[in-house]
Amino acid sequence: MQYGLNEEQEMIAATVRSFVENEIYPHEELVERTGEVPHEIAQEIKRKTLELGFYACNFPESVGCAGLNHLEFALVERELGRGSMALNHFFGRPQNILMACEGEQVERYLMPAVRGEKMDALAMTEPGAGSDVRGMKCAAVRDGGDWVVNGTKHFISGAEHADFVIVFIATGEDMTPKGPKKRITAFLVDRGAPGFTIRDGYKSVSHRGYKNMILEFDDCRLPDAQVLGEVDGGFEVMNTWLYATRITVAAMSVGRARRAFDYALTYAAEREQFGQKIGKFQGVSFQIADMITEIDAADLLTLAAADRLDKGLPANREIASAKLYASEMLARVTDTAIQIHGGMGLMDDYPMERFWRDARVERIWDGTSEIQRHIISRDLLRALGA
Repeated sequence: MQYGLNEEQEMIAATVRSFVENEIYPHEELVERTGEVPHEIAQEIKRKTLELGFYACNFPESVGCAGLNHLEFALVERELGRGSMALNHFFGRPQNILMACEGEQVERYLMPAVRGEKMDALAMTEPGAGSDVRGMKCAAVRDGGDWVVNGTKHFISGAEHADFVIVFIATGEDMTPKGPKKRITAFLVDRGAPGFTIRDGYKSVSHRGYKNMILEFDDCRLPDAQVLGEVDGGFEVMNTWLYATRITVAAMSVGRARRAFDYALTYAAEREQFGQKIGKFQGVSFQIADMITEIDAADLLTLAAADRLDKGLPANREIASAKLYASEMLARVTDTAIQIHGGMGLMDDYPMERFWRDARVERIWDGTSEIQRHIISRDLLRALGA
């Protein structure tokens, strides 16, 4: 990787940062207070993103989009990470997995999604199957020429706005020496389909206004035309198109950490105690030094992992390292930012307590820290035959 961004990449980062500061920041207090994103604000953000040419910028030029590579898209997500997830959801980054659409699915799902006419959501997690995807119980069975689906998904982000959901469902089971192994298939399920219900999920302390929803399937009948990819090929589709989602978590963690750091740095330079700025005290100045060092390290890890993907190099371990380090770095930085602010850091006069709350979920979704450590260690040990 060449260290340092080129002029075009710097422009991408600066453009998105300016958008977040001008179009996202002004609405954050309202969303934080109400837990809702007003429809008119959501549509305005989407409209301005489309005008900017950044809507679905993670999709290729072949479908009319900006065609950013992995590193450039990581820069977009890094800058979006500075703002409220509930609001920047409408900046519009449909799931890349929609590139697996074929035939009529292209005009029914892929193209409306990248044009901002429809919104999607992705559903894998279940009450009894989080990190253990093969443990899912939501199942589809053949009935005539259709599939009949029963079961529940939860923690589904963005489903309240989704016109359709990409759902991973068990479609069979194979016996292996290690026991039964589920076969998984991805389906495209329209909101309002008979037997399919989207309802409110749990109230989370992280990312107010960015809701998690519960999906319920009660004899929901789906034709083969709703299968995304191949029947029983869900893991292949997942590994092909969802491989880099952990980079998004890492990048957004870096962006949010930089915003928290900026507040802490300014406060340390302005706040006076014992006759001098608190930044002059070694106890505070060393914290400032540690924060920026960790942020820069996480940033480089994340961009290096994205760069490996762009070069076609194996990157599973590097992506896991970036997600692990950046999400845990964010927890430390937001905690330190509150410490520097003292008691005021816990008051809602400052966004510190929000950054602190929001940081907690990053170590859980898109693969827990423990899962990332497993991926990293397995990659290293397998090379030695262990």
